[in-house]
Amino acid sequence: MRIGFIGAGRVTEVTARHLLKAGHEVAICNSRSPETLATLIDELGPGATAETKDQVAQSDIVIIAVHWAHAQEALKGIDWTGRVLIDAMNAHLYPPDISLEGVTKSRAALARTGLTSSELVAQWAPGARLVKSISNVPMEWISDFGDDKPQTVLFTSGDDAEAKRLVIDMLNDVGFAAIDLGSLTVGGALHEVGAPLSGLELHFVRRMRPESR
Repeated sequence: MRIGFIGAGRVTEVTARHLLKAGHEVAICNSRSPETLATLIDELGPGATAETKDQVAQSDIVIIAVHWAHAQEALKGIDWTGRVLIDAMNAHLYPPDISLEGVTKSRAALARTGLTSSELVAQWAPGARLVKSISNVPMEWISDFGDDKPQTVLFTSGDDAEAKRLVIDMLNDVGFAAIDLGSLTVGGALHEVGAPLSGLELHFVRRMRPESR
């Protein structure tokens, strides 16, 4: 598939490398211009292109991976109706404070809205088939691109079953173990930043059946 990224930071770099290795194409945009992404595109290699936001939005799946404070602005100007959009962000409402105290303050502020962070993203991208995923682990934990890399668990939540299945299949194909936690309201509350399932390094291990005697 062709996977688009809004944002060109660490989440995009790491996720794009996994996707490219699995045979997908990636298109990346930032808040400036495609020309400013030349170094990143060269490092990613064949299959990666720098494009405008309008072009990136035409991808099979779009991943938004910008600083939370810039998310609403980054989603503007696109008709998201029917598009599969992955929220790969963590709602640090007080950047750049990502300390425990900062996360606690962010959680408290988010709680006052009565919504999960992804439900807010859904409001900012009306009509999108929104899926939350990728954001529950630091990128350092999934920066192994080898064939024998650990099958790291990535949690997934969303209200559109078909879109969620597409994202889960993509993540499993890349070599992760995607687990469906349900809706944005229920599942999203479990794996957004500061939640019980955020920041857990879990690996899927397939047990071998003992040989019959």
